[in-house]
Amino acid sequence: MFDALSEKLQSALSDVRARGTLTEDDVAKAMREIRLALLEADVNFKVVKSFTQTVKERCLGADVLGRLNPGQQVVKIVSEELTALMGGSSAGLPFAPRPPTVILMAGLQGSGKTTATAKLARHLKSEHGSSVGLAACDVYRPAAVDQLMKVGAQADAEVYEQGTDRDPVDIARWALERAKQDGKDVLIVDTSGRLHVDEKLMAELVAIRKAVRPTSVLLVVDAMTGQDAVNVAEQFSQAVAFDGVVMSKLDGDARGGAALSVKAVTGKPILFASTGEKLDQFERFHPDRMAQRILGMGDVLSFIEKAEAQFGEDEAKELERKLKRNEFTFDDFLSQLKMMRRMGPLQSLMGMIPGLAGSDLQNVKVDEREIDRIEAIVLSMTALERRRPDLIKGSRRLRIARGSGTSVQQVNQLVKQFAQMQKLMKQMGRGKMPDLQALMRQGR
Repeated sequence: MFDALSEKLQSALSDVRARGTLTEDDVAKAMREIRLALLEADVNFKVVKSFTQTVKERCLGADVLGRLNPGQQVVKIVSEELTALMGGSSAGLPFAPRPPTVILMAGLQGSGKTTATAKLARHLKSEHGSSVGLAACDVYRPAAVDQLMKVGAQADAEVYEQGTDRDPVDIARWALERAKQDGKDVLIVDTSGRLHVDEKLMAELVAIRKAVRPTSVLLVVDAMTGQDAVNVAEQFSQAVAFDGVVMSKLDGDARGGAALSVKAVTGKPILFASTGEKLDQFERFHPDRMAQRILGMGDVLSFIEKAEAQFGEDEAKELERKLKRNEFTFDDFLSQLKMMRRMGPLQSLMGMIPGLAGSDLQNVKVDEREIDRIEAIVLSMTALERRRPDLIKGSRRLRIARGSGTSVQQVNQLVKQFAQMQKLMKQMGRGKMPDLQALMRQGR
């Protein structure tokens, strides 16, 4: 996510970080590099010009020139302005005083609107305990209703549909009455999209909006289309007012132009981001956390939230007990591995960990197939071997390699790495900070 932009911005700021003092020329040079990085990331030109000018004025006006360690202050200013550029504080969805809260989803065909509708339904159910209904009002795209029924069922949301022969305005009005009768907390209306913005699309949205009077109108835009997504958002804002943006396919966007431009161009905040294909890969958009990730500062809060969602309180207490008693086994390791995979793509999780920027691990590419291999090796062990890895020698390693379809060398490597991990866990259980560099050297 934003890998290209993150790399270029961190490179632009690396010289600033390294200098003991800064001159006005140093600041000007950094701003030129930042401007180029943002333009290459497909950020709106006017947005780039305003952003770099503001950062430069703050740097020169903050009395950072000639001071010791001014690099941290410059990075802090850039982080704050990136946060402001993307909307400042994170915004939430308002709920109607009397249910159901009606949310109207809009967007072009191919933006991921129907999937985003189901993801939002799942999010509202898991985060707020909401009972959600979905109105199938996309009657033009082939199989759109069938798709909504499928993903709606996966999100545990009831889909209100009348096929493709009815007028979408009538379907929306009928679905709202059904949602009221069924006592739904939220009704999300999935509307039709087009391949481009046209009068028919806008007229239909206006008609549906009048029919259901939504609490919020959300525009779904494809992050990977860059400035095209921003242009679409601007056209929608002029024709049909919307309240916030859902940024789809953010996980595949290496540039970040849409995310950094849409708030400044339309005045509307990004409320949610889709970070993967699965329904649970959908989250509130936090501008401050995203700015920190872009600058290689990590995103600890999001990491903790993801972990808490997968890790029950009883599991946490049991793991803590095992750490203190140095009883961490291969079974525990396998359990933690599965929990991490449920949190999302491992490459994305690495971007949330502070300190990786500039380290040897920054450019490490996580191969999910490698995780599959590790799981196969562990599952090929007996219950006793998983509890007592010290028993895994000679013929046992050969048997495990054959059972997992791997080599003895790969089994040896995993056993060695697990021993290092046990040492790390033992230090953590005693409240000590582990020597990570030493452990990394041993693993080579």
